[in-house]
Amino acid sequence: MARRARSGKRDSRPRARAVFFGWGKGIIAVGKADTRATRDFTPFELSDPQRIAWLRLIRSENVGPATFRDLVNHCGSAQTALDMLPELAKRGGRMAKVKVATQVQAENEIAAITKHGAKLVGIGEPHYPLALRTMDQPPPLVTIKGSTDVVVRTAIGIVGSRNASMAGIKMARVLAGELASRGYATVSGLARGIDRAAHEESLHIGTIAVLAGGINKPYPPENLELLHEIETNQRGCSLTEQPFNWEPRAKDFPKRNRLIAGLCAGLVVVEAAQRSGSLITARIAGELGRHVMAVPGSPLDPRAQGTNGLIRNGATLVANVDDIVEAITPIAGGGAMPSADQSQLLEPDDSFTLPPPDSVRERIVGLLGPTPIDLDDIIAESDASPSEVFLVILELDLAGRVERHSGNRVSLLM
Repeated sequence: MARRARSGKRDSRPRARAVFFGWGKGIIAVGKADTRATRDFTPFELSDPQRIAWLRLIRSENVGPATFRDLVNHCGSAQTALDMLPELAKRGGRMAKVKVATQVQAENEIAAITKHGAKLVGIGEPHYPLALRTMDQPPPLVTIKGSTDVVVRTAIGIVGSRNASMAGIKMARVLAGELASRGYATVSGLARGIDRAAHEESLHIGTIAVLAGGINKPYPPENLELLHEIETNQRGCSLTEQPFNWEPRAKDFPKRNRLIAGLCAGLVVVEAAQRSGSLITARIAGELGRHVMAVPGSPLDPRAQGTNGLIRNGATLVANVDDIVEAITPIAGGGAMPSADQSQLLEPDDSFTLPPPDSVRERIVGLLGPTPIDLDDIIAESDASPSEVFLVILELDLAGRVERHSGNRVSLLM
């Protein structure tokens, strides 16, 4: 639907897309659909003050990956965003003072990460996983322990039931081992059952264990020895977006699943019950444009109901490793992910403006409800500029009044 002009007639001009396409030099690139100027992406290193400011910002109240991105776009830097947080949240309707992470908290976390033998890596830096940078709302900072070489290789996600059958475990081992022999890394969640089998079988080539808690708070405890081997054998690593010392909670595992989906070119579900975290991972992978695959199982086994359902709904059936390679070759080119200097990003072409008039703000807020809505639709219906819509949504987000969803959608928290 084209944006309406103020006269009420259809506007024939190219419609501005409310999409952020990537990161460059610490600033997130913004673009318009039909006016895309591109340039090569050049990796950069954060300075110590920048890294501290980035960490403070992402650890501040109501700041997630999308909000972090919008704040840096609006303010020009993480440090300026930190200074502006209270005023932005107040304009969004927040009465209480927003909690901003302190300099000391950030310095202490970085020191703890370093002492633990891990690294805090920012998006755009050379060791940030390339696949994560292509996902919707990538985490601005991740903590990695182990080999950073594995995160730039093409990885296949292998997930499934914690209480796996022997047949399922054997299949996970076969697939992971044969993928490893062809040079692919694996990514999984260090859980019991299928996850563990996939990690063990691909240790000699490369595997990534994604954690739901802090880098020093892995789960479950029975896989600690396996995790140590992953982190120290020069072929694998652990990775998380959570703070150091963060104890994983139930609601943190879907966040972990999102990273698993983002890190892989394709995701294979080996066994999954009808209500399974692996199905959440598969759904997110599909939303991110990753190739979703599943191993079929007996209709009599509850652990196969989820995988059989995925196949019924369009997932690629996997009987052997050739099915996986054939499916992902058009995406991954049969080898490594594109190198960073081949990634095309858009130049910023539409910066945020001053706060919009109250009438425009009311019109934007009035379009929001509990049902997620695309920002493009808000721009089209509100007759506001993309800059005004982005800024109002940012303020509401910092005030804790909206929820971000995949696909550039937002909903009002009632």
